[in-house]
Amino acid sequence: MKAFEKLSYAEQQEFLMFPVYISLLAANEYGPTDDVDIKAAVEFDHMKTYTCVPLLSGFYAKADELFKDNFTNLDAELPKGKLARTEAIKAKLAELEILLLKFDKDYAAAMHQSMKSFKDHVSSAHWNVLDSFLFPIPIKGISY
Repeated sequence: MKAFEKLSYAEQQEFLMFPVYISLLAANEYGPTDDVDIKAAVEFDHMKTYTCVPLLSGFYAKADELFKDNFTNLDAELPKGKLARTEAIKAKLAELEILLLKFDKDYAAAMHQSMKSFKDHVSSAHWNVLDSFLFPIPIKGISY
């Protein structure tokens, strides 16, 4: 928590959006954000408050308080087209990476790993066993 508190209040508010941007980027791969994406992201964020590495526990405690509202608001604000939305999210993530430079390498590495788990979790929200049974080999446009 001490590392996160070194940021200014404005920087903290921006940094708390990191998992929201990652979740929306992952969800965007499958088209417009839907209830499945929202549910997966919100539940995973809440679960992270209990399962993250101790180094990130303070961050996730604060992020969890704001996550659902931040997700909903940002989803409404971002461009609707897939390409424009992806570009807007990636531009913001680049800004957040600059903030990440203010942390030591252990914190930054833990945060990167955590954000990867967010991306993977939200990306798999639409996957189900039936998909794997019907299409055991990934086919672009059908199974992903």
